[in-house]
Amino acid sequence: MNLLDAIILGAIQGLTEFLPVSSSGHLVLGQTFLGIEQPGNEFEVLVHVGTLASVLVIFFRDIKSIIQNISEKKTQRFLLFLFIGTLPAVFIGFGFKEFIGSLFENSKVVSGALLFTGLVLLISVFSNEKTGSRTYLQGFFIGCAQAIAIIPGISRSGMTICTALFLGLRPGEAARISFLLAIPAISGAGLLTALDIQTGSSLSIGAVLGGLLSSFIVGVMALKWLLGWLEKGQLHWFGFYCFTLGTLTLIF
Repeated sequence: MNLLDAIILGAIQGLTEFLPVSSSGHLVLGQTFLGIEQPGNEFEVLVHVGTLASVLVIFFRDIKSIIQNISEKKTQRFLLFLFIGTLPAVFIGFGFKEFIGSLFENSKVVSGALLFTGLVLLISVFSNEKTGSRTYLQGFFIGCAQAIAIIPGISRSGMTICTALFLGLRPGEAARISFLLAIPAISGAGLLTALDIQTGSSLSIGAVLGGLLSSFIVGVMALKWLLGWLEKGQLHWFGFYCFTLGTLTLIF
């Protein structure tokens, strides 16, 4: 992999990890249509580190507040909420690792999953904000949505945010939960991939730095952009994009 390939794939990962359009699906399609060779596990770990750093930067205040108030019951309840939301993805990720890995080789599966993501995003306009506190059952349902998004082509952020909206949470709170859940999810995905790495690496220093920095910088911009769209209630517009891309890739 050369420097330009690394920058392109890192940017795709950074942009689509947080926008509700599926990073895994875009990486598969990007490699297919740009003719870029499968980069390997080392590169996947790098871009996971870059996008994880993006979340830590954007949600630094939230993370700092959680750490500072760890002894308070309210904070402990929220951490338990996030823990419950993480469990389904852990179960699916470890239990069906080989099967899920095989799906990345099938662009038609990715196309169908993009169409599903588009449908979920479009019907999010019918969600109604309700009053009331978070419940652990809500955390479990949001976690199940995150687990489904392990399938390439289904957006993790799209599924978790839309599920939270359907459960009555405010857009800002839905985004906060989605991206705090992303921390263990992205870390876990990176760890699973790292365990498969053989000794030695085929990546040059330039490719390492290019992929890492592009995924981080573009990830920060994508997160800020998505939060702005959420505040305006325009999440469903991404549904049209997913529908269009899914349809085109099915045809061609």
